[in-house]
Amino acid sequence: MPFKLTILGCGAATPTSIQNPTAQVLQMAERFFLIDCGEGTQVALRKNKVKFNKIDNIFISHLHGDHYFGLIGLLSSFHLLARKKPLTVHCPQNLRKLIEFQLRVSGTKLNYPLVFNEVKITEPLRIYEDKMVEVYSIPLNHSIATQGFYFVEKKKPRTLNGRVCNDYNIPVYLRNKIKEGADFTLENGEIIPNSELTLPSPPSHSYAFFSDTAYSDQYASFIKGVDLLYHESTFLNTESELAQKTKHSTAKDAAKMAKNASAKKLLLGHYSVRYENRSEFSKEAKTVFENVQLSSDGLVINVN
Repeated sequence: MPFKLTILGCGAATPTSIQNPTAQVLQMAERFFLIDCGEGTQVALRKNKVKFNKIDNIFISHLHGDHYFGLIGLLSSFHLLARKKPLTVHCPQNLRKLIEFQLRVSGTKLNYPLVFNEVKITEPLRIYEDKMVEVYSIPLNHSIATQGFYFVEKKKPRTLNGRVCNDYNIPVYLRNKIKEGADFTLENGEIIPNSELTLPSPPSHSYAFFSDTAYSDQYASFIKGVDLLYHESTFLNTESELAQKTKHSTAKDAAKMAKNASAKKLLLGHYSVRYENRSEFSKEAKTVFENVQLSSDGLVINVN
């Protein structure tokens, strides 16, 4: 199953002609998760050919406008497209009030159930779970209540070794039990262990999204070994005092977090418009952590 991340917006607060504010789509275990929803998100979804009806869960990190101002437009488009199935928004407290006010003053009554999972951001907390995926909220250190997100694929079942199962003439109706871990007993009483009948399970993947935050490695151990870490890098280290004042991170800060979390790959983003040469972000981060990639609008990363 594909595990890929599509960047819909990689910029900081002010949109430009080449970058939208923060928004991403994570495709994981056949689910499509929208992460943040800055201005221009629904247009970017169209450009990147992401089907609206695939999105059932939206995750909003905090209530600064560049992370949610595109939400009411997207919700309205779902309504105009005659959506019927429920949509859940996982978000900080008070977003429900904002959205319900916008809908009320516009006289809009959505024709689909809109569910808000308002998270009290105080400690790492599982906020979503199904048979394949778990999502955790991680408190971040910003000027208002802000959360990051940690997406984890659950351990996948072992796969059948078809050749061996055929050699033992194992009936089809028993093979699902074998996939779930059962052994097989031959007519003579001999037990064939599951490890001989199956192959190792495919690897499970993980993704961590660290939105606006001052540098802190408090939760580095929580995401230890993450496959892909997105970490905001609003500034270069030459503006480290400004980063501390505004509770943002530098590229070097992001790299330190990736190193402390033993991440396999670091993705930078949320660049301030003051910088024209983004390659400097990569150079700075690579002084601390080698496997670095710069995000850009329309970038697709396949994690395998």
